Amino acid sequence: MTNGFSKPEIERWVNDIHRVLFITGAGISVDSGLPTYRGVAGLYEDKETEDGIPIEVALSGGMFSERPHLTWKYLTQIANACEGKSFNRGHQIIAEIEDQIRDVWVLTQNIDGFHKDAGSKNVIEIHGTMRKMRCTRCSYGCESSAIEDREKIPNCPQCGRMLRPTVVLFDEMLPETEMNSLQHQLNFGFDAIVVIGTSALFPYISNPVHIAASRNCLTVEINPEETDLSNIVDIKLNVGATEGLEEILSFFPSGMARNSAF
Repeated sequence: MTNGFSKPEIERWVNDIHRVLFITGAGISVDSGLPTYRGVAGLYEDKETEDGIPIEVALSGGMFSERPHLTWKYLTQIANACEGKSFNRGHQIIAEIEDQIRDVWVLTQNIDGFHKDAGSKNVIEIHGTMRKMRCTRCSYGCESSAIEDREKIPNCPQCGRMLRPTVVLFDEMLPETEMNSLQHQLNFGFDAIVVIGTSALFPYISNPVHIAASRNCLTVEINPEETDLSNIVDIKLNVGATEGLEEILSFFPSGMARNSAF
């Protein structure tokens, strides 16, 4: 591991890398004004909720089954935290890098939808999104913006059962479609993986980095904190998300769109 890029790594970025996976956590949305609670929305850092239970319990699938109104209360707080916020320069840079590299994919733990808003096309939202709602029984779905009263659980207009955001609650299975998409891209392989603003506690976040390292792919971590990946990656940038991404973007000559060559 080295701190910062050297000339050889810069040359690899510009000349040899055609497929990149960005793995993002809550840290990339800090500059949007969102807190960094393990990618969920960051309201309770190391604290119990006002109901005296850990946030992981309040936002669990089991709790939603037993006491849905309590889980809804904290989902509403997350939605309110995202209200009026937008993507930042870090999200924008990843979208701009799509004009410089043939294939760019984003695996995000975040549920704020900012990567897509910023223009990224290949986004795997492994924890779902707060932007959409689904029925807990039938196939009905709608945009979250269609819900007028966030303070109470909405009912499905088709079957009358509860609606819920399409987010993955604690103790729930990850979405099959997103997991299949991730596995397909990992099987295809990447030339580089950049991990940004995540503690990488979950194996589906850390394993791609371990696999890339074993295949001698370039691995980069952008995080002012130390994580379990810090001693594994080739390059560690001890800075915030936007600052680190600005450094990566600076490697590419202005206006050089490599997509046009393929």
